[in-house]
Amino acid sequence: MPYMEIVKQNTQIDFVRWMKAAGAVSLAVIIIGIAAVFWHGGPNYGIDFAGGSLVQIKFKQDPQISKIRDAFEMIGLEGSIIQRYGSQEVVVRTPESKADLKGLAAKIETSLSSTFPAGSFDVQRVEVVGPKVGKDLTRKALLAIFFSWMGILIYVGFRFEFRYALGGIIALVHDVLVTASIFCLLNKEFDLNIVAAFLTIIGFSINDTIVIFDRIRENARKNIRMELRDIINLSVNQTLSRTILTSLTVLLVLLVLFFFGGSVIHNFALTMLIGTVAGVYSTVFIASPIVLLFEKIKPSAITRKK
Repeated sequence: MPYMEIVKQNTQIDFVRWMKAAGAVSLAVIIIGIAAVFWHGGPNYGIDFAGGSLVQIKFKQDPQISKIRDAFEMIGLEGSIIQRYGSQEVVVRTPESKADLKGLAAKIETSLSSTFPAGSFDVQRVEVVGPKVGKDLTRKALLAIFFSWMGILIYVGFRFEFRYALGGIIALVHDVLVTASIFCLLNKEFDLNIVAAFLTIIGFSINDTIVIFDRIRENARKNIRMELRDIINLSVNQTLSRTILTSLTVLLVLLVLFFFGGSVIHNFALTMLIGTVAGVYSTVFIASPIVLLFEKIKPSAITRKK
């Protein structure tokens, strides 16, 4: 059964032509993200990395933030950061990280009961992470991302050639940096859910990249006399329908999660949305052109035979 074609096989879009412009756009986004980190006074680390306490409370009616702040100050949790999620749900972050979990939950409920009517709120979760644990989680999260890159570099280098592995890894680093930059610009919170999203983005993006690399290698063997630039454009155009269909189905699911999945996975879905778009963009405009750039520096054996 023939598959659906959104883009015709004979399409001849010159993707390589936009390589420099795409690189400039990506670099600009990353620089803006770095500037945003300094503007916000550093990354907005969640409780997983920064340590402290996180309390999620759901109210039956729209609560007054000032009353919530007063309730937390009554039990010695001054300087709490209160964030709204919708009209009836709030998340409170505090620097407290030494209190017993059950004891802290009981104190919070007692304090809130003195400010809000009984039964008008529900403390859905209380999490406490110590500063040492937070630092350890930060280190392990960075190592997880780094080792995923190295594993993919080795696999793609073995499966294809080093130039393909280099293009794939640069594209994956690009995806993570662009997504993190936009997150910093929006001042969103980095936690373990975001790290999980980064790792998922890496896996999704390299899958799409390998499909195009495989087509490039196949076309290079069939068309020995054709320039690599033309082979790359031909391969990207041939796989464009598959790329769009795959990415579109993923984006539709992520949009549903983003709008209807609730506050717990809201940032995860947002990260995946940004990363998926960045992954498709880098697969077409970053990974394959890097292969071409490396070919100009060090031609392959097939090129030298021409």
